Amino acid sequence: MTYFEGFVLPVPESRREEYRKHAAGAAPLFHEIGVQRHFEAWDSDVPEGKVTDFRKAVDAKPDEKVVFSWFEYPDRAARDAANEKMMSDPRMKEMGETMPFDGKRMIMGGFDAIVEEGGSTGGYTDGFVVPVPESKKEAYRELASKMAKVFREHGANRVVEAIADDVNHGKVTDFYRAVKAEDGETVVFSFIEWPDKQARDDAWAKIMADESMKPDGDMPFSGQRMFWGGFEPILDSTPARTIENA
Repeated sequence: MTYFEGFVLPVPESRREEYRKHAAGAAPLFHEIGVQRHFEAWDSDVPEGKVTDFRKAVDAKPDEKVVFSWFEYPDRAARDAANEKMMSDPRMKEMGETMPFDGKRMIMGGFDAIVEEGGSTGGYTDGFVVPVPESKKEAYRELASKMAKVFREHGANRVVEAIADDVNHGKVTDFYRAVKAEDGETVVFSFIEWPDKQARDDAWAKIMADESMKPDGDMPFSGQRMFWGGFEPILDSTPARTIENA
């Protein structure tokens, strides 16, 4: 299955277009060193949570929005090779000096897909970050696989669940802090790609109203510390094509 480098970062709302152009300018370099798909999505429908949420994850300031982003690779070896090239490429240093966001509060890490349903891309994305006990990884995978099929039946183009494989603890922010991970827990980086926001809204309304979708027994993750939100794609780039949305 696909290997993902996942990112969540805070960007000043006033610098949205500057950020999009910066990401678009970096895309050719990322593809050159091995990234198969480079995806960036802008905060669209991101709720405030009582315990955790996307804004808390990156300590977002009042004038900032959240970007949900990822790179796709065929496997971890390809990701590691790409990162090694990034570290030694002087063009990366130049781009780092002009980043229109606070890199110290960005969270990132490598995630290995455990569920991957569908294949076509979408015009709107739901992103999730979930704390999962190590002892319940298989139970989580089984539940996620079941739910992926439900989302697909309701119109989702693609559903991905990827579990932490190379996720470091940061000095300021990180994925573990984001979900207030407890001892013995790992983190899942997940997303659903929909044709558009209306398709997503319609699907969720039906799923939430379906009594058969109600939880039955203990869930293999902490729902109180999981967080999610809706994001509008602003860059979807592969070596063969590039879609940019202002």
